[in-house]
Amino acid sequence: MMARVSLILGGARSGKSARALSLATGPKTFLATGQAFDSEMTDRIQAHQAERGPEWQLIEAPLDIVEPIGAHKEGSLVVDCLTLWLNNLMYHERDIGTESQKLIAALGQCGRVILVSNEVGLSIAPDNALARRFRDEQGRLNQRIAQVADHVEFIAAGLPLTLKGTP
Repeated sequence: MMARVSLILGGARSGKSARALSLATGPKTFLATGQAFDSEMTDRIQAHQAERGPEWQLIEAPLDIVEPIGAHKEGSLVVDCLTLWLNNLMYHERDIGTESQKLIAALGQCGRVILVSNEVGLSIAPDNALARRFRDEQGRLNQRIAQVADHVEFIAAGLPLTLKGTP
C-alpha cells in the first residue's frame, strides 16, 4: 500500500528532490516554497523545473502551503521544501508553532503528499543565535512531520534509507 504522507529528509544536494519526484504517481502537482531573489536561486529553480518536466502542475506558495495541501485529493503533491518554508515563516515573523499545527492538521485530511525537508542538524553548530534558532526549529519541524508521516526516508548520496514505513 502506498503511503499517503511521505517525508524525504537529507542534506544539501543529497538527492531529496529527485527521490520525491520519483515517488509521485497519478496526476502530479509540485508546490514550490522557494523564491528567486538572486541569480543563483533563479538557476536552481530552473534546474528543478527542467528535472520535473511539463506533466507537472505548479503551485507557488512561499508562505501559505496549508490550504493547497489540505485541498489536495487526486494524484501526488510534492512539497519542496519545508526548509525554505520555515525560512520564509521566520523572515515574515510568523508563529512557527501555529503554522506547524495548521500543516499537521492539513496533512490529516489531504491525499498523497510527499514533503521534502533538509536535515540541518548533522553539521557544526552555527556561530550565531539566528542560525542556531533556525537549526533548532528545523529539527523540531522535521520531528513533528515525521510523527504524522506514514513513510520517512533519509537520503544520502542519492540513496534512500527508510526510517519509517515501507519503501
